[in-house]
Amino acid sequence: MKGNAAMMRAFMPGLLLFVAGAAVLSLSSFARGPSFTPSTGSSPPVIGEEPALKQHISQEEIEAGRFTLEELIRHGRAVFTASFNTLDGAGRPEMTGTGQPRKRRMIPDNFNRISAPDANSCLGCHNLPAIGGGGDNVANVFVMGQRNPFVNFDGDPVENGPNQTLKTVGNERNTVSIFGAGFIELLAREMTIDLHALRAAALSQAISTGREATVELVTKGVHFGTLTSYPDGSVDTARVEGVDADLIIRPFHQKGAAVSLREFSNNAMNHHHGMLSTERFGEDNDLDADGRVNELTVGDITALTLFQATLPAPIQVAPATQVEREAAARGRIIFDRIGCSECHIPEMPLASLEFVEPGPYNPPNNLRPENVNATYQVDLSPYIENVKQDEEGNFLIPVFTDLKRHDMGEILDTEVNVQGGIPTQFWLTRKLWGFASEPPFLHHGRATLISEAILAHGGEALEPRNAFASLKQARQAELLEFLLTLQIDGGEQ
Repeated sequence: MKGNAAMMRAFMPGLLLFVAGAAVLSLSSFARGPSFTPSTGSSPPVIGEEPALKQHISQEEIEAGRFTLEELIRHGRAVFTASFNTLDGAGRPEMTGTGQPRKRRMIPDNFNRISAPDANSCLGCHNLPAIGGGGDNVANVFVMGQRNPFVNFDGDPVENGPNQTLKTVGNERNTVSIFGAGFIELLAREMTIDLHALRAAALSQAISTGREATVELVTKGVHFGTLTSYPDGSVDTARVEGVDADLIIRPFHQKGAAVSLREFSNNAMNHHHGMLSTERFGEDNDLDADGRVNELTVGDITALTLFQATLPAPIQVAPATQVEREAAARGRIIFDRIGCSECHIPEMPLASLEFVEPGPYNPPNNLRPENVNATYQVDLSPYIENVKQDEEGNFLIPVFTDLKRHDMGEILDTEVNVQGGIPTQFWLTRKLWGFASEPPFLHHGRATLISEAILAHGGEALEPRNAFASLKQARQAELLEFLLTLQIDGGEQ
């Protein structure tokens, strides 16, 4: 990658504990297990093999302020990088990746590249160019393949699913970066608040006037279609576009199928590693029959979420030479001129940089604000470099996305399995910040060049694609030179 990045970041973000009301769930039942103690050198040595994750923390300890943010991030990083083993509870001998029972599978059938468990560590896939980044094609996963007990194409319809082929058994996906994910989740939360407020206003108008009310669903300059409310309190969402009918922006997964880093983490821990979190599967439950219980506490998942949320925002790295810098500047203009920025919006306004965990839109079996006595608040400002603000004081986050799903046409309509009810030709607009540091490209990693990825666009993006194809080669090169400046700096790792 051209150019070098020198980044200076503070590591003392503001930290507050906010009271959120009485807990609905018993956190003691969620988060029992060995406590995490900052390293003092006084722990007795372990002779022989031991778990990869040597300590756990409880949610109560976090709420009590026992740990600094730095300690929580360090523990979250330990969870993310741990190469889980049998002593941790890795593997799920009698459970599928969706929590259903299956015939017992042990060595050598304890791993399965398609139906999983398929990895020892989050780091096994998220490593380009640093911890938390994207992944090579060798680390591709088969989303929804984990529904099946054990895929080996031996003809057993129970273990493999009926009439399965490599294409139909799961959706092959390339690993994408988590850098800047805290800002992405904050944008999604604010957009969801806006959309819900628009829906509430339309309902109020319809009920008070006795006439139907239609509202344009626009948040942060992104249009999500229209919604019509009726005097009886019903709502017609048939013309809602690019988001689910519940109007919750889901910014994670390449389909836009997960609402939060926490939901994604709980899912991935079971799917990829066979590590069962207590908030998802309950305390003292050995549902996967591996002889281990309480494999990940609520506190562990909170720390893991905070580690991911504080991974620094990607940056723009100027090319090494003046000639290349001038070409990149012209490429930025071309990016707008041919229509790329209509979906890959260069900057999205964010009202607040305060990341509150747990988030407000987590689905069931994921920790929510009403389940805790105090939420955890982190100022993300130290984790983004040179952020600008608009005249209203909003922070302009250079994400190059609209967090909306779009019909991307025939070439990218490669999947058979429908994830989360989202049509197979629809994809969440790729966040371009940092993407040049994590080839290959496209949802399945089939493009080794950025130009190949652009030319695969279709559907709603066909016009910009054709505009790129019609550019002279020199102008294409300038656009690509600009895109190559959108990088991840993993140097501090």
